[in-house]
Amino acid sequence: MIDAVEDLRNEFKEGLTEKLEREVIAFLNAVGGNLYIGVDDNASIVGIKSNIDEMQLQIKDKLKNNIEPAILGLFVIEVKTYEDKKYLHISIASGNEKPYYLKKKGMTPEGCFIRVGSAVESLNAKQIEDLFSSRTRNSLRNIVSPEQQLTFSQLKIYYEEKGFTINDNFLKQLGLVMKDGQFNYVAYLLSDNNNISIKVATYKGTDAYDLIENKDYGHCCLIKATKNIINKFDQINTVYTKITFDDRKELPMFDSLSAKEAITNALCHTLWEREYPPKFEIFKDHISITSTGGLPPHFTEEEFLKGFSAPRNPELMKVFNDLDLVEQLGTGIIRILKVYDKSVYEFTDNFIRVNFKFNEYKQLEQFINENDNSMSEISKRILALIEKMPSITQNEMSKQLGISIRTLSRHLNELKNNRTIERIGSNKKGYWKINN
Repeated sequence: MIDAVEDLRNEFKEGLTEKLEREVIAFLNAVGGNLYIGVDDNASIVGIKSNIDEMQLQIKDKLKNNIEPAILGLFVIEVKTYEDKKYLHISIASGNEKPYYLKKKGMTPEGCFIRVGSAVESLNAKQIEDLFSSRTRNSLRNIVSPEQQLTFSQLKIYYEEKGFTINDNFLKQLGLVMKDGQFNYVAYLLSDNNNISIKVATYKGTDAYDLIENKDYGHCCLIKATKNIINKFDQINTVYTKITFDDRKELPMFDSLSAKEAITNALCHTLWEREYPPKFEIFKDHISITSTGGLPPHFTEEEFLKGFSAPRNPELMKVFNDLDLVEQLGTGIIRILKVYDKSVYEFTDNFIRVNFKFNEYKQLEQFINENDNSMSEISKRILALIEKMPSITQNEMSKQLGISIRTLSRHLNELKNNRTIERIGSNKKGYWKINN
């Protein structure tokens, strides 16, 4: 069963219907959402009995050819399984070139739809006009690359490593070629060589006063730059460790998955057309990741923090998704907020910044003390013997427990270090005391 109800963000269909494009357009013109196929109105998974691979191809073909403007990178189709029943989950983002419409109906009330609650409604002429007048016209796919002699060997290698087949139509399928045959700005960002500088700055203190290092990871395929930046942050992420005889406790300086999500979000959603790349900074007590552009148009901070998705650069989003650098649309922020409080985000009209404060070793000690309430079975048996026979020797304990003197010694030392027990008197004539 799906843990949701039909509402502004979710729609259930038992099978593929002729209204597929209509449903998707409604989500694109609203705040995005989820379309489940193989699920009934009660959110129960009934499964798909027909060939699910063929259905995926059919859906991709319908969405690619029957909706305008192009929605490449604005949807992701996933096959999911529940109790041997397969169903489809289509994640749809809010589009940035509204209004979206049925190609055969044009930009008319018969072709334009929007999600209102759990229903799909037609847009009227005034709504269509208002959406069109505020449409984002600076889509990267419509901006000509400043260079046209571009190569893509790095990008092709990344795709081949993921099992994709590279053919003559590869670049067009990714939306890197304009109708007139020229490369667009997306192609420029993903090419082997470009003039895009992407720097990671390291500072000595807690502010941007004393710069230690300012390393450039740009001038190459954006995917390569992304991977290198993620590796850089992984390298500086100290993991505090405490090893006991029974367990190993670890606490990283910051959550690496959250950092990866923030890095990829910044690189996917920044306003590249302003030629102001994201900023990555490492301070003494935190890391900071800043992207250009502020909130998506018509989005509130609350909607953003709830994971509503409106990719500014859907073609980049598709590539990042294909190469497993991002997952389902809109889930990156949700993953971050499972680990951190929403206060890690700062919003201005032109920027979004994420700050991750560093954990410290003393927090590891606190973490262990709060969570390590367990005791090994051997330690429990030692305490039971001491309670019964306080004067018992280590040789006698070793025999009764069936363990070596060395193993026994380790556990006794742990109990003594934790002040659970103490030895009163000499080893020969003394006795064990259990502390409350």
